[in-house]
Order: sequence, then C-alpha cells, then structure tokens
Amino acid sequence: MKIILRLTLPLLLLSTSAHAIVTRHDQPDARYRVSPQAIPALANLPDEGHGTLIAPRWVLTAAHAVNMMQMMPEEHFVTINGKRRAVSRIVVYPDYPSARVAWQQMFKQVKTTKPDTFARQYEAAMAAMHDIALVELAEPVTDVAPMPIDRGNAKPGMLSTVYGAGATGTDLTGAPDSESHRTQLRHAQNLLTQTDGPWLRYVFDCSASAPALSGAIAGGDSGGPVTIDVAGHTYLAGITHGLDGITSEVEHVVRQMQDGSFRMGVCGQRFAAARVGFYAAWIDQTIAGY
Repeated sequence: MKIILRLTLPLLLLSTSAHAIVTRHDQPDARYRVSPQAIPALANLPDEGHGTLIAPRWVLTAAHAVNMMQMMPEEHFVTINGKRRAVSRIVVYPDYPSARVAWQQMFKQVKTTKPDTFARQYEAAMAAMHDIALVELAEPVTDVAPMPIDRGNAKPGMLSTVYGAGATGTDLTGAPDSESHRTQLRHAQNLLTQTDGPWLRYVFDCSASAPALSGAIAGGDSGGPVTIDVAGHTYLAGITHGLDGITSEVEHVVRQMQDGSFRMGVCGQRFAAARVGFYAAWIDQTIAGY
C-alpha cells in the first residue's frame, strides 16, 4: 500500500503507508499507466498519497495520509487537475487519533511479538480503526466534477479499480519501501471480496481467472480511490488503507518481517480500504457543518 505516511512502514504493510501500484509481471506496465484525466477528481497530497474530490470544497482521503499535513501548515494544500488548492481545514474521524496511537504502539513490537499474538492484536486494532478524513478547501473547485460516493452498491465479486502514483514494481519483485513514493499514475482492477462493515477488501489475484490488470497498492498510494462502476456511473467506494489479511496471513507476514523476507505487493496478498458507504452519514454531517 502505498500509503505511507511514513508511519506506516510496511504496515503498513498491514496498513499505514502510501503506495503506488504493483503490477503483474505478465502484463506490460503501459497497460496500467493512465493519464490523470482518466480520473480528474483525484487529488494529490503534498508529499505522497492521494484523495478524491467528492464535493466542490471537500476531498476524502485516509486519516493516516494527512498526518504530516496536520503538523506542517506550509503543506496545507492539495493538487487537483494540475492546480494547487489551498486547504482550510482537515477533519479526521473522531476516534482515529486514539486508534493511531494504539496502532503505532502495536507495530513497535512487531519484530519481537509472537506471530499469533500479533495477529490477535491486529484484528482488534483493525476493528477499532476508522482510517478516513475530510479535507476542506479554501475555495470551491469549479473546473472538475466531484465524484459521487457509493452508498451501498459495492458487493462481493464486483470489479473495482484502484488508482495510485506511488511506488511500483511487479508481483515478482514487490515494491521496496525505499523506492520513490511519487511516480506515474497507474490503476489496477480487482474483484471485491468483502463489502460490509467499515472495510472494503480485495486480493491481489494473479490466477488465470483474475482480472487481466489485477494489482496491489504500494508506498505512496495511501488515501487513493477505489472505484466501482454502476449503471454507467463511477462511484467512490473505498479509500486506500493498506495491506490486510486473515489470521494465518497476518502471522505469515509477521514472520517475514521478522526474518527480513517480506515483500509488499506479491500475489495472494489481501488489501483493505475504508468503505465509503459505512461513513456516508459522517461525511454528510461534516460537509453540512454539524
């Protein structure tokens, strides 16, 4: 995932960092690259990571992706359609700050905690994590149409598209976190596996039955959009969070992190994105000024 915020690490792996798109080695990279005009509502954050314009003055992104912006007033801007837009306010989901502290403390122990113990802690942390934020712009955007948010259309088995300009690589090499977190915009398509609760999930599937352009996020992609198409219209269904996994998968990743063999963006890895439909009421209330 590219999320990065650099707090994420590999998390980050499990989620916390930003990423770019990791592609399949059996597909030309050119097929994954897209022009920014393919998704005009995409917002680039100052250093790395993305967001999506969902209303004339509002960008939706990941809470972990705006941490640096909150600490650095000189970075209170985003870039949309090639133009810098001043930011007047950043609103993170109310309980995110406390969840972030617990998340950081958990990952400080990742190299020494038993994999099964860490997996249980991770599951609890994901249940308490609401990684979403709204960025209010100083002036409304008039040259780009906002992307409508999904309010319940996303279903398991549906094709989704994820965008990112972070780090890149292939399923054979993964995406080293040391690589640049700002590269060329790419997209990948994956079938959704879970669409209820606060998380949208999908697997980087490289099998013969997988979408031809399946892929994974990497460092620098955090906060980017996961979209779905319904009846000819594109909706924002998810906000890129990071690597994820069921218990056995988390334990496997922890062992790899401990022995130094971990690679981000290989076939079979599972990823999570904040499910926008779950947060629709909070989004509406925040924009309305409640």
